[in-house]
Amino acid sequence: MRNGWLGVLALLAFAGGTWAQQRPLVVGVSWANFQEERWRRDEAAIKEQLARMGAQYVSTDAQSSAEKQLNDVDSLISRGVNALIILAWDKDAILPAVQKARAAGIPVVAYDRLIADPYAFYISFDNVEVGRQQARAVYQVRPRGNYVFILGAPTDPNADLLHQGQLEILQPAIDRGEIRVVGKQYTEGWRPEVAQRNMEQILAANRNQVDAVVASNDGTAGGVIAALASVGLAGRVPVSGQDGDWPALNRVARGLQTVSVWKDARELGRRAAEIAVLLARGTRPDQILGAQRFRVPGDPRGTVVNAVLLRPIPITRDNLHIVLEAGWITKEALCQGVSGPQAPAVCR
Repeated sequence: MRNGWLGVLALLAFAGGTWAQQRPLVVGVSWANFQEERWRRDEAAIKEQLARMGAQYVSTDAQSSAEKQLNDVDSLISRGVNALIILAWDKDAILPAVQKARAAGIPVVAYDRLIADPYAFYISFDNVEVGRQQARAVYQVRPRGNYVFILGAPTDPNADLLHQGQLEILQPAIDRGEIRVVGKQYTEGWRPEVAQRNMEQILAANRNQVDAVVASNDGTAGGVIAALASVGLAGRVPVSGQDGDWPALNRVARGLQTVSVWKDARELGRRAAEIAVLLARGTRPDQILGAQRFRVPGDPRGTVVNAVLLRPIPITRDNLHIVLEAGWITKEALCQGVSGPQAPAVCR
């Protein structure tokens, strides 16, 4: 009888081990706020890649709350996820969640927004280069005059990385006195309505004497252009952005926005999902394809993280065909309200 029980226990152990090996990995995604258009594309790409690799997707939405995001990550850890992808709302507030994941042996991917913890694998586009591309496009149109910087959220390290790149291009002209900075404001939560309000105040303070605006993403660019429109300057003042949002690309086609630096969210989502699964399966961070060591700018601790940085593409009226041919946007959406001899080539 004793041998019989041993046989049963051995069978159960084998079955349990086989089930554990066959159970798919679960990747939990903590979104900072899921209201922006672009995150839906990121999510679709993440889901697609996870399914391709035999992993499952679960998610939470922090709804622009640092406190809720901490609770969300706790919840995902309690649900037994094998890896975490975190789009951080607040770079500092999220650190305890990363430490908790580390204690539980759950790898963390910092998605698009840098987290200053060496345990969090950072994947984004090269945000310093995004800033350079924004500044180059605006400077090419308006190499002199009164400039405004509409920065991103003060809680997002990317805001400062972007501004670093912007200044790399524009600082020499500022030093020569060819460019005069008449306004610079961070934008709480990257919210367009905050950017619009800030821009309205800058316009009023300068009696509408603004010649160029370096806005750090398409949402803030939309707010800026609304403010410019209210004083008859929309389309006359060059404005930058980034993300390749459909409304922004339409503004580029209409001549209201100078550039939208395109970061193909499909590629970002696919790579993040791939990295999360590989880390969960035991791949070392330095073995991830394209991984590099990235020093966190301005961090007094000198934190260095493993990172994959993808290359962005500046989209202007001259190369709108790129996003059209890539299937990123439909011609109807791109060219809505665009007609006449001044229309870009793709809309004729």
